Amino acid sequence: MLGLGETEEEVIKSMKDLRDTEVDILTLGQYLRPTKKHLQVIEYITPEKFKYYEKLGLSLGFLYVASGPLVRSSYKAGEYFLKNKILNK
Repeated sequence: MLGLGETEEEVIKSMKDLRDTEVDILTLGQYLRPTKKHLQVIEYITPEKFKYYEKLGLSLGFLYVASGPLVRSSYKAGEYFLKNKILNK
């Protein structure tokens, strides 16, 4: 989840760390505050920034990157992973 005050450098470092441990699927979404008792949104990430992270993730070697404001961690992950595995045999 993005939008909690993380820097671009922190996101990129996390992406690289994930690839270093052979993670194949990355999902990046916008944190949305469910109630006033939860953390506030610090920043709303632009669609262009999500697209940038998607392209960067693919260039780092992730097999699939779901990156967008409404993406959640389970966002079609299994479906896309299997599809990509079949297509890249």
